[in-house]
Parts: sequence; C-alpha cells; structure tokens
Amino acid sequence: MSTQQAVWLPGIGQDFSVGPREIDAPGPGELLVKIISSSLNPLDWKIQETGFFFIKSYPAVIGEEAAGTVEAVGEGVTDFKEGDRVFFQANMGSNEFATFQQYCIVVADLAAKIPENKTFDQAASVQIGIIPFAVALYAQQPQGLAHLAPWIEGGNGKYTGQPIVIMGGASSVGQYSIQLARLSGFSPIITTASLHNAELLSSLGATHVLDRKLSTTALKDAIVKITSIPITLVFDAISLPGTQQTAHDILTTGGTKSEDKVLHPVFGSFHEPPNRELGKSFMPVLTQWLADGTIKPNFVEVVPGGLNGVSSGLQRLKNNLVSGKKLVVRPWETA
Repeated sequence: MSTQQAVWLPGIGQDFSVGPREIDAPGPGELLVKIISSSLNPLDWKIQETGFFFIKSYPAVIGEEAAGTVEAVGEGVTDFKEGDRVFFQANMGSNEFATFQQYCIVVADLAAKIPENKTFDQAASVQIGIIPFAVALYAQQPQGLAHLAPWIEGGNGKYTGQPIVIMGGASSVGQYSIQLARLSGFSPIITTASLHNAELLSSLGATHVLDRKLSTTALKDAIVKITSIPITLVFDAISLPGTQQTAHDILTTGGTKSEDKVLHPVFGSFHEPPNRELGKSFMPVLTQWLADGTIKPNFVEVVPGGLNGVSSGLQRLKNNLVSGKKLVVRPWETA
C-alpha cells in the first residue's frame, strides 16, 4: 500500500508529530487530491487542546481546508478530471478527509476549481473563511437566517440600507464576511479591528473600521454616530466570550430583556446535509468571483518546513501573533 506523510495528533492535549499514513482511494462522488497548500485555522489548535465532537478516535489527522490537484476521480464524478486544480473545505471527522497530509479525499460536489490567476496558497485560504458567513446569513433556518444569497437571482444588493456590524474584520472569516456583506448590499458595514488594518478592510468593503480595543460603551457610542438605524444584525467572526458579549450588547431590541435578542450559533460547513445544496450552488460562482476580483483572497504567509511547520504556525495563531493574513503550509516541502 502506498503511503504519505501526515500530521498526527495522538490525543487531546498532546503534541503533533509527523509520520506515515496510507493513501486512500476515492469512493463514488469523491476525488483524491494531492495537497499543494494547506491552511492553518484557529479551530485546529482548539481541537488539539480540547478536542472536537467530530473527532471520534485518536490518533487523528486534522486540518480543515486546502488546495491541490486532482489525482483520481471516483465513480459518478463528471465535473472534475485528473490534473484539475481545486480548493475545498474538509469534511471533518475522518482521517482520509483531513488536510494536514500530502493527499486527502474530497467530496466532489463541494470542491471548486482554482482560477488561472490565483495560486494554490491563495486558494487554500478561502473556504473556511467565507463559508461561516455564508451559512449564517444565507442557509435556511435553523442553520442560518435565510437571507437571500447574493449569488442567487435577486440577492445581489438586496439588503441595501440595512446596517451590519462584523466583529473582528481583520480575521480571515472577518475579511470574507465584509466582502459578502458588501455584495448583499448591507450599509453601513461597520467592523472592529486593529486600526493598522483599516485600509485593507476599507478596500474589501467596510465603510467604518472601529478600534477593537474600544469598550462596549464606547463602541455603541461610535455606532450611534455612524447610523441612526437600529443595529439588528451583528456577526462575530472571532467567537470568543468577550466578542460574543459585546456583539450581544450592541444589538438593538424591541424591549429591555436579553430574551428579545436572537443569538444564533453557526457551524460553518456546507457538508451538513441541510447546507449541501447552498454549497453546491456557490462553488462555481466562487471560482468566477475569485477570477474576476469580486472576492479577494487573504494575504498569505507560507510557514516553512512543510507539515513540520503546522505546530509552530498554530502556536502563533493561539498567541494572537497573526493579523490580516492567513498562514499556510506546503505538505510536499516536508523534510
């Protein structure tokens, strides 16, 4: 049996190690992809520290998104062929789908082709960043809020004049959220971030960038100066206790009780059955939007060492040492 190099997590709270793993064959509706670039995400270090409900057994291979070339296609796949350049979100929960390795299995319906003017590194930064907002706003209830997506007829610019606040605009999720909010027509688009990222976020569509260090009271005061329209939609791209509480506090309600506010947790995945059709409709559009510049990918930094760089890169994310860009590793540079 052919083998590859993979990053193994022996158990919750343990250190990663690089070692061999078999190369899987694609089943019906699947692709085998040679991973050229794999991105690092905050959830990865959280899985390492505390586990995740999708990970049923250890040792485990994790990793949430990547980009690469199609090596083989499974039965029934007609939209892809060997050699196609693709990017994708991993179907978490089984080692063969994880992206901290040199090959993985990909669900063909939810893969997208990389446009010629984008690199593997750029493409590897996209799906985990853009899908959470897409699910939160455009998936049907209870998964999302059932807004009309901007890639669906009648959805582009539909919410013109409705304000939105995005917590953590400089994060990967925040940057893509700003861009989708712009396409949906939300205005003003108010985001919090370190102010050195203000120019970047304005270029993506944010109309106002407020210092993420502002107190909740100061943030509410600043928002009132920007718009007199009540804030009825806040998206938290950071999802830490502090940002969640601030997001809750700046929401406008019709009454005085917390129960008047709807807090909607989101699992940002198109692999969940209720979200599959939404994801399938989005993939070809996402390829086109990246090609024509409608959606701009994150700035990317390559962490050296191939798969050996995963651990140090995740430590930087954990220590909040990454701002305004995405970290990726190149599995085939593993020594």
